[in-house]
Amino acid sequence: MSSRRGFLQTFLAGAGLFASTEVFSAQEMNVSPGMQGTQPKRNRKNEASDHAHGIPLPVQTPDIPDLPFRMDGNVKEFHLIAEPVKQQIVPGQVVDLWGYNGSAPGPTIQITQGDRVRIIVDNHLPEPTAMHWHGFEVPYDMDGSPGASQDPIAPGGRFVYEFTLNQQGTYFYHSHMAMQEMMGMIGAFIMHPRETYKPRVAKDFVVVMQEYAILPNNTVPNSMSMEFNWLTFNGKSGPATTPLIVRQGDRIRIRLINLGMDHHPIHLHGHQFVITGTEAGRQPASNWGPQNTALVGVAQARDLEFEANNPGDWMMHCHMPHHMMNHMSSNVGPLSRGLEMPHGGVAMPDVSKNANSVPGFPQDALMEGPMMAMDKMMEKPENYGLRPGWSGFMAGMMTFVRVLPPGKYDEIMELREKQRDKRPASDMPEMKDSHE
Repeated sequence: MSSRRGFLQTFLAGAGLFASTEVFSAQEMNVSPGMQGTQPKRNRKNEASDHAHGIPLPVQTPDIPDLPFRMDGNVKEFHLIAEPVKQQIVPGQVVDLWGYNGSAPGPTIQITQGDRVRIIVDNHLPEPTAMHWHGFEVPYDMDGSPGASQDPIAPGGRFVYEFTLNQQGTYFYHSHMAMQEMMGMIGAFIMHPRETYKPRVAKDFVVVMQEYAILPNNTVPNSMSMEFNWLTFNGKSGPATTPLIVRQGDRIRIRLINLGMDHHPIHLHGHQFVITGTEAGRQPASNWGPQNTALVGVAQARDLEFEANNPGDWMMHCHMPHHMMNHMSSNVGPLSRGLEMPHGGVAMPDVSKNANSVPGFPQDALMEGPMMAMDKMMEKPENYGLRPGWSGFMAGMMTFVRVLPPGKYDEIMELREKQRDKRPASDMPEMKDSHE
């Protein structure tokens, strides 16, 4: 109990400052001058409504907010703002991306099959854009194809999309300007079925995969490059990714979405799963078969479901070796290994005395920089109880699926609730005008 209280006190003391520096909208940073008719994000009204209204089990998108809506009669109205974003993908690495509503990927939209939705898209970028609804069966003039179904949305302009959605499954939205996609402009769009899928799941997660080519001492991705050195889950690279916390014995769904330039073989340790859905919706049960690695191609989605019956802190990661690293780039001259671990990290295993004479040394876990352990910088409820030094072996597209016995699960959920209660009032969404 004393260690738990110490963790909570340490974590909450710095949580406000740490959280407040992770993502900055363009309006807050004054980086989109000349856009007329815009309002600061914090002053916009009537946007905070209960996304879960009528949805029995909303999805969770760790590290990414949900997009709230307001009801206009029988229409769910959402507001998306395409804008430059400054985002911290790991401590000390703030990058200049393009996204929606201050986030890259953009906020998750959740609706129920049969809903009529209106999505107001404002363009705060310095160039035209357009929004495509990937895989949606909508009227042609709502498809978001610039030059075909609509004119592009000019800087400072607005386009209102409205349609009824009769599909169900894991979908996503993205800019239909190719290089803008490579700057981060994508978000999850979940269409929940009218009738709950069977077998039912206890937890439902979304993980969006993105990749960027950012040279040393730069903050802006090179959208033309094919050599990606920052790979992210929900806008974070390991060890900054937030683990998925599940209770032992529960059935779990994880929705994987990929919109980049590379395919990603996502591997889950400790469990076998079945793929129950794709970017086209739920698949017949006759198509399900046991797997532990799902190849998620470009512009595809895969829904994984499994029984979390094996307790442990299980890694889930892309199995392409270069995608499990941070800031990897070509170097000039010999590499050297660091011996002192900063940020309160735990020392890595020692190496042989003649290590420097061995061709190829060093390789894994001994490089200076982001590969070193930084456990104390990663303190948050979801990481509580991980093995000391864990952060030194997490990078790129890596996270944990923590399958916890009921007692440990409840303990972490309690820590999360206390963290939520400690948030500054300005960070708490207004819930007025929801569905009263």
